[in-house]
Amino acid sequence: MAIAYPRFVCTEKSTIEEAIMTPSSSSSVPSPPPPPVFLTQEELKQIAAYKAVEFVESGMVLGLGTGSTAKYAVQRIGELLHQGKLKNIIGLPTSKITQEQALSLGIPLSDLGEHPVVDLAIDGADEVDPYLNLVKGRGGSLLREKMIEGACRKFVVVVDESKLVPYLGGSRLAMPVEIVPFCWKFTTERLQRLFEDSGCVAKLRTCKDNDEPFMTDNANYIVDLYFEKDIGDLNAASDSILRFPGVVEHGMFLNMATTVIVAGELGVTVKNK
Repeated sequence: MAIAYPRFVCTEKSTIEEAIMTPSSSSSVPSPPPPPVFLTQEELKQIAAYKAVEFVESGMVLGLGTGSTAKYAVQRIGELLHQGKLKNIIGLPTSKITQEQALSLGIPLSDLGEHPVVDLAIDGADEVDPYLNLVKGRGGSLLREKMIEGACRKFVVVVDESKLVPYLGGSRLAMPVEIVPFCWKFTTERLQRLFEDSGCVAKLRTCKDNDEPFMTDNANYIVDLYFEKDIGDLNAASDSILRFPGVVEHGMFLNMATTVIVAGELGVTVKNK
């Protein structure tokens, strides 16, 4: 289902006034059309996130995702609660950052211990393949995301069209694996060898402002896998990664998304499993 939203066109105010007030030197020559204004990636993310929040109903237990797209959904949920359009919502945050945002918006929070069944989770994704399999975790919250989103009845994923790939790893950007810090070099080398036929390069993720290892909310490290080619059977790849001692979780979310909302320049597309 494609839902078209208007393509906005703007013209400088002075140009409009001149067109009204200044006589045309040649009335037979039409004015050129104003240039279109294309939506930014951030605007597309917000459109998709707001569309996802339409699935939210009062009384739900919600998984609150993490990342640049999910933050718009959390913000919108907070606004609707404040306006009284949503009531009795309980949120389960997937990261400390999301927890802080939700608390600042007045969203009541809990955890899986108190609410083991989640009605709906909304989150972004780093990649989406044609079968709605995902890569997540470039923000570093893959473990908590998978725990909460694996317990939900409906998992709605919000992305802009740049996240669509022919196969997982197809963007040639990171596929994260969360590992324990102990003997991290050994684990990293094993992960790279596991996918050597796919041209894998495994790198320990470091902080942007220094060379210290990036730490997850669970005090673990992340190894980012970069692939030159398709890794093949995703379930087999998942099983192989998880067999390694020292691996905590990986960023492939297989057969988990029930709905993917894609915002693009031509509209919003809703893909259902």
